[in-house]
Amino acid sequence: MEKVTDVVSVRGEAELFERTAHLFAAATEISCAARDLHTWSVAHPSEPPREQSVRGLTVRKVYQPGVLFDPALAEHLRQIAAHGARIRITEREINETILLDRRIAIVAGENIGGVRGYTVISSPDLVQGIQSLFEAAWHGATDLESYQARFTELGAREILEQLASGSKDETAARCLGVSLRTYRRRVAELMELLGASSRFQAGARAREAGLL
Repeated sequence: MEKVTDVVSVRGEAELFERTAHLFAAATEISCAARDLHTWSVAHPSEPPREQSVRGLTVRKVYQPGVLFDPALAEHLRQIAAHGARIRITEREINETILLDRRIAIVAGENIGGVRGYTVISSPDLVQGIQSLFEAAWHGATDLESYQARFTELGAREILEQLASGSKDETAARCLGVSLRTYRRRVAELMELLGASSRFQAGARAREAGLL
């Protein structure tokens, strides 16, 4: 472990857990931004029941849409939301970060040789800057329930699969059992949801978000 003033670098989740377990145990406010639930498995202990860990805490989590396409992960999100955590979804690129009581920031780094690096920051100025980035991501994201309802209504996964396969609109509409007009409307709505100006861009953003 290398320490430079109030910025500490660690390698791997075992070391991260060893160095920060007491911080998680004492925290009353946890904010998390991640592409999926695996990045911060250190913050999701396997001991049952996991959802109990959010009770009595202020918990906010922002994820990218890919978490909704794994039934187990989606169910976990629903469970912790039912126990008081606030969950939002964003298609935008996010800095994978955990903030504890607005005093400590843990930033995920690169995965090198199967081991991921993490930086633990306690500098007030740096933490404040990271907190501001999280708040911007949070306010630009959509509540989990609303996002799930919208994706379900659109049949987003099925549409993305048709787009990825290169199927013609007529063929895709027939496979999905909808009219050509309905299919094209849903594609347009999905593009809007992904913030894409073209079908190619929608496919690219869906892959970046882990939807394909």
